[in-house]
Amino acid sequence: MSTTQLGLPTCYRHPNRETGLSCSECGRPICTECMTVAPVGLRCPDHAGARAAKSRVLGGRVVVRAPHMPLGRTEALVTKALIAVNVAIYLIGAVQGNGINNPGGGPNSLYAKLWLFGPEVAHGDWWRLITTMFLHANLVHIGFNMLALWWFGAPVEQYLGRARFIALYFVAGLAGSAGALVQTPGVTVGASGAIFGVLGAMAILEWQATGRLWGNAMTLIVINLALSFAIANISIGGHIGGLIGGVLATLAFARWGRGHAAYGRLGLGGALGLLLIAGASIAIAYWQVRGLA
Repeated sequence: MSTTQLGLPTCYRHPNRETGLSCSECGRPICTECMTVAPVGLRCPDHAGARAAKSRVLGGRVVVRAPHMPLGRTEALVTKALIAVNVAIYLIGAVQGNGINNPGGGPNSLYAKLWLFGPEVAHGDWWRLITTMFLHANLVHIGFNMLALWWFGAPVEQYLGRARFIALYFVAGLAGSAGALVQTPGVTVGASGAIFGVLGAMAILEWQATGRLWGNAMTLIVINLALSFAIANISIGGHIGGLIGGVLATLAFARWGRGHAAYGRLGLGGALGLLLIAGASIAIAYWQVRGLA
């Protein structure tokens, strides 16, 4: 179905361009050239600088203070669902493990069947490349990851749409798992790789909208990568792999024309791009775990 058949509104600054996007501040429809991607939603040119999110580093932690984003227009259903699944699995792990701050359990526990572990992948447990992104080590781990997913996932989902956002999240998570195995074949858990992929997508969308690669998203990426190197027991490979996967997936989604990138229905090029990223991630994972069985 074409956008014309959908009867979409037109950009308030470009009446000849139909769009499904709207400013999260005033609600007016905007096209890709007019929108600015921010951690607090999409903004029109009149509100691009208003109520910007403020971030700072306190004691090694990134604290982001963002105004309320009215999500009623898109409901961010995929983002909410992903958070719910992560929390549900964490609670199961807490029951099977040693309490709310130490999930896991024995060899027959849910965590043991889902986490990323090189020798188990070599034995044929390839689902672990995906399922590991729904596991977390403790309350701080899941708390920061789910907060980041809520802040950054919602605006990216609003722009890309639910189907492309799901594809982005899982492909970035798969690339993150491959990166984690490059770093170590040991046990790895966490949604950070997929979330870094979402941040990578946000950076590309911001660049396409403003023409500047260095913006809010890139600043957050640099800060979080710096923390990844500074803090022990963090999968740097997983973060970098997820970031690369998210950037490549977003570029694959785009249809270039009229001087800007448009995100309509997922075309053949986008689907092939996703398959190539996923295939490359699996190939890298295979190369790293071969001989571990």
